[in-house]
Order: sequence, then structure tokens, then C-alpha cells
Amino acid sequence: MFYYVYLLECQNDKSWYIGYTKDLRTRIKDHQTGNGCRTTSLKKDWKLIYYESYLNKADALGREKFLKGGSGRKYLNKQLSHYFEKNTSNPPRGKLL
Repeated sequence: MFYYVYLLECQNDKSWYIGYTKDLRTRIKDHQTGNGCRTTSLKKDWKLIYYESYLNKADALGREKFLKGGSGRKYLNKQLSHYFEKNTSNPPRGKLL
């Protein structure tokens, strides 16, 4: 069994949502239909732009916590720089919800 840490980007305002799940496909569908969580249900048009998989739940939860912090956001901005250059006219916001 794998555990996933994922990054969603709202296509309307480019805000981010970082989460953790055991079933990535179902969780993404939940977010897109407004059933994911209160935070993502307030906005629509979420796109999965990044994920990591782990064999250990504690490792995945630790990584989720890191990515939600300042150093984690810097890491994601650097890791996804080509995506942001191609898909936005503005620099990435990295505003977490």
C-alpha cells in the first residue's frame, strides 16, 4: 500500500492545496466534485500538479507537514519551475489554503 502527498492548484486563482491520502484517484475526484474538504469545496477547478508516494504513513505525513511550511513551498516552487513558466504568465503564488 502506498501513501500519497499531493499538491492541487486552483485554476482560477492559482492557490494551492497540499494533502495526504491512501487513495489518490478517489481523493482528487472528491476535491473536484466539492466533497474533498471544506477548504477545497469553496473553490472549483482543482488540478493535480504534483504528488509523491511513500510506503510508510509516518513518512508521508511528515512530508505533508514539510511541504506546507515555508521551506516546503520554496522546494515546490523550484521543483515545478518549468510547469509554472509554461502554465502561468505570473510567477507562482504558492498561497496555501
